[in-house]
Amino acid sequence: MIKILHMDDNESYRLLVEEELREEGYHVIGYDSPHEGLEKIAEENPDMLLLDIRFPNHNGLDFLHKLREDHYNLPVILFSAYEEFREDMKSIAADSYVTKSDDLTRLKSEMNRVLDL
Repeated sequence: MIKILHMDDNESYRLLVEEELREEGYHVIGYDSPHEGLEKIAEENPDMLLLDIRFPNHNGLDFLHKLREDHYNLPVILFSAYEEFREDMKSIAADSYVTKSDDLTRLKSEMNRVLDL
């Protein structure tokens, strides 16, 4: 079973995404902040990370760059409501960028592409 780590501070949206991905057969673990993210990645050893960008006290793009120092090959999809971050040079460290929507078709398609399923 493919393990997905999902970091998003919007609890209701995070739970919606996680429920739908579980129905698709993924093992999903959710966190509301990247505060302890590097430790969680080491503990959980996920196959992919879904990462929001805006958090109350953290920046997902800064977290992504720290992540790449030790986890270069971990597939990461930036999953944000803010389209403008797609143009941020820091976002190129991700494997994909998906704008949030209630329709998760695009997200699931990108997950399959990035995971080479």
